[in-house]
Amino acid sequence: MALTAGIVGLPNVGKSTLFNAITQAGAESANYPFCTIDPNVGIVEVPDHRLTKLTELVQPKKTVPTAFEFTDIAGIVKGASKGEGLGNKFLSHIRQVDAICQVVRCFADDNITHVAGKVDPISDIEVINLELILADLESVEKRIGRVEKLAKQKDKEAAIEFPILTRLREAFEAEQPARAVEFTDEEMKVVKHLHLLTIKPMLYVANVSEDEVADPDNNEYVQKVRDFAAKENAEVIVICAKIEEEIAELEGEEKAMFLEELGIEESGLDQLIRAAYSLLGLATYFTAGVQEVRAWTFRHGMKAPQCAGVIHSDFERGFIRAETVHYDDLLAAGSMTGAKEAGKVRLEGKEYEVKDGDIIHFRFNV
Repeated sequence: MALTAGIVGLPNVGKSTLFNAITQAGAESANYPFCTIDPNVGIVEVPDHRLTKLTELVQPKKTVPTAFEFTDIAGIVKGASKGEGLGNKFLSHIRQVDAICQVVRCFADDNITHVAGKVDPISDIEVINLELILADLESVEKRIGRVEKLAKQKDKEAAIEFPILTRLREAFEAEQPARAVEFTDEEMKVVKHLHLLTIKPMLYVANVSEDEVADPDNNEYVQKVRDFAAKENAEVIVICAKIEEEIAELEGEEKAMFLEELGIEESGLDQLIRAAYSLLGLATYFTAGVQEVRAWTFRHGMKAPQCAGVIHSDFERGFIRAETVHYDDLLAAGSMTGAKEAGKVRLEGKEYEVKDGDIIHFRFNV
């Protein structure tokens, strides 16, 4: 499941600091715009307490978490859709990701330059969102002329696509993203082929100061971001990128003690990773045996053979049955033997939709 979330934002809002914390990959972070010119890609483990419990239960030789990919994309500025800053390059990088995590500066600090000269999170969001809309509008306008001619010539595919393009153009001219337009499942197939920036799901990441991370509700900037996001039915995650970079260097008890001192139950990064994972409709199933306990990523709605194919194409090609028990049932039973005795282990066929938390042993024959 090679899906990735792109981290975007205006220059100097904390994107690269956050990326460093996520991946400990050392993306350059400096107090000037465009310090990150090429996108940095990092793989991060998806935190999942169930994997720890399964390991305790099964006692395997090794445990392998599932992973997720983040791409750090350099700062966008006003006029990016027209090539301002390093706009065209950055927009092309956004086009390659599956979801967008927009980092928004929600802290005041005279020592860190703001590209607009003042801290105004809603203005920052609007700048970025508008640049993405303008880039999509340009793409749609280029296509609409060609498709209209074909539609007039009674081309069936063009006749379906033309009204969709017209609706998108109207939305963009009203400064609305493509994801705000309602489409049928059939229309969405057409929209996906357009590779629009604003059809991608959006998650807002409010970056606050160290003093406010334990109680962000008193931060007026955060509340403004939440109000804005609510209109889009988008989620907001509150983090302090600077603190997250420090937390990323800690492990185990040391990390837990640091979080406790800060008055935080869970790191912002863990919240962000899970939120981005969920934003793309991703879920986790497990395989569990004495050799290995492992988490696997799949999309909600995938059936058993497709999920088997996540492990290996032979598993999907020769799929016979999926011996399945849910994590909650296994935990309650205390062992696989106990789960079987309780009737919680099932044999599922090709039409079974895998659920988040399923523990599966695939039977196949090639």
